[in-house]
Amino acid sequence: MKQHVVPARYYKGMSQIVLRFFAIAVFAILVAGGVAAILMKLFPRAETGPSLHFPSAFMASTGLLLAGSISIELALGYIRHEKQTLFLRWMSIALLVGAGFMGVQTFALWSMFPEHRSPEDASLESTAFALALAALHALHFFVAVLFVSWVTARSWSHRYDHEYHWGVKFCARFWHALGIVWMAILLVFFIAST
Repeated sequence: MKQHVVPARYYKGMSQIVLRFFAIAVFAILVAGGVAAILMKLFPRAETGPSLHFPSAFMASTGLLLAGSISIELALGYIRHEKQTLFLRWMSIALLVGAGFMGVQTFALWSMFPEHRSPEDASLESTAFALALAALHALHFFVAVLFVSWVTARSWSHRYDHEYHWGVKFCARFWHALGIVWMAILLVFFIAST
């Protein structure tokens, strides 16, 4: 029985992709943290009671989610037509927009909690449910940004072309699905805050 031997260049190429992925993912997380920290410094928490208030930052994050959806779909279109430079550009833009979304989302969730609460205000009522939904979405979006980081790292190694772009297509569909879920969460927020 003949054994299949994997060439050493495969491992070298794969290790470069993994290192690139790690660097890109750390960069995206740092950008998200920086955006959140800047917003927290610029816009302190509002003094609110236990009732749910709809943060205006959710509208900004929704715009970022839509912009990311458009940019990743453009990247998919460009790779289907073998336009590598434009594909790389739009994947990078999707990554930056995703990091910005995570930062704005972190700020929005932070701003929902009042800075000081009395014991009477300890009950969060519908806020707890809305926060749980938004936090679950944020965790899924964190995975989406990691996924975009992986596809971007592979893109810089020219691993996708007009014939092989399944990873990019799946990444785009995942992003779009999270966008649909986010619209449903916004509807729940709107209903709960009125």
